Order: sequence, then C-alpha cells, then structure tokens
Amino acid sequence: MVDSTMVLAGQTIAYTFYCLVIILLVAWFAIKITGKGKNNKVSPALFYTFVGFLTVIGVSLHIITYNTIPWAEMDLKRSEITPDKTFNITIKNHQFILPSEKLVINVNDKVLFDVRSEDLTYGFGLFRSDNSMLFQMQVVPGHKNDLLWYFDREGVYTIRSTEYSGPKGAHMILKDAVQVVAASTTN
Repeated sequence: MVDSTMVLAGQTIAYTFYCLVIILLVAWFAIKITGKGKNNKVSPALFYTFVGFLTVIGVSLHIITYNTIPWAEMDLKRSEITPDKTFNITIKNHQFILPSEKLVINVNDKVLFDVRSEDLTYGFGLFRSDNSMLFQMQVVPGHKNDLLWYFDREGVYTIRSTEYSGPKGAHMILKDAVQVVAASTTN
C-alpha cells in the first residue's frame, strides 16, 4: 500500500502547480480587462481555451489521484474482507482501554479497530514516531466506530485522541501502544 505521506507530497506538488496556473490566468485576465487601449482585450476564444484547458487538467488530477489514496480500494471492498485481527477498544473518562498493554500486529495483516465510547465524542488515531498521522477516526458514543487498516511495513505507533473532548483530552496519548512486526517474530 502506498504510504499516505508520499500521496500527500505528490498531491501537494500537483495541486500547488495547478493553483498557480489558475492564479496567473485570473491575474492576466484582470490586467487585460481593466487596462485601456486596443492591446488590453482578451479574445473570448483564447479565454475559453484556457478555461477548458484548466478544466481538463483539474478533472485529470482528480481522476489520477483517486486511486492513489491508500485506503480507498479496501474501503470500497470492505464487505468482502475478513480482518486478520480485531481489536475491541473502549474509551471512557478520557482513557483508552485496550485489550492488552501493547497491540501486536503482523506485517501484511488487515486489522479492524472496533472502538466504542461510553461517554463523550473522542478521536482514535495512530501516529508514527515522527508524530505524523497514519490514520484517525471520530468515535461517537452510541454508534458503530470501526476502521479497517492494512499494515504493510514494520513500525511502532502511538494512539492519540484526535477530537476535542475537553481539557483532559489533550493527555489521551498511549505512547508506542501499537507494534507492527515481521510475522516470524510473533510465533
């Protein structure tokens, strides 16, 4: 699975370039129509050609990046997937209650995180050691809150609440609570 940091970097470059082209087109158009004289006219054919070009590029960017989102295909086929592991996690009184002290996952496992809140709306997120987010979901009391994730490389992750749940929510951090290991090390 493509890592989300790589997807974000690629999309940032593509969309930044696209936005700069749009800004330059609007600036050029504004200068041309607000100026005086014969040279300050914009031919409708030229203008609509640029707009058409930007539309084709914009739609193409969306189509190309649609399938680069790492979890999209798995979410679309979720009803056909049986998770390799399921972790039932409860949150109450600003604390995560895990089924074990450390959640150990094998590389290439599909894992279902079934998270239940007993009092407030919380967030459930996994964060890399550099504090970038791997994934997150909102956990609403009285609703089904689960997330299926495919782990394709080793790593250690921290669980954090990603939703404001009052001042105590800022301290809802379980450092290095999830460990993804090579399959042979767990046997």
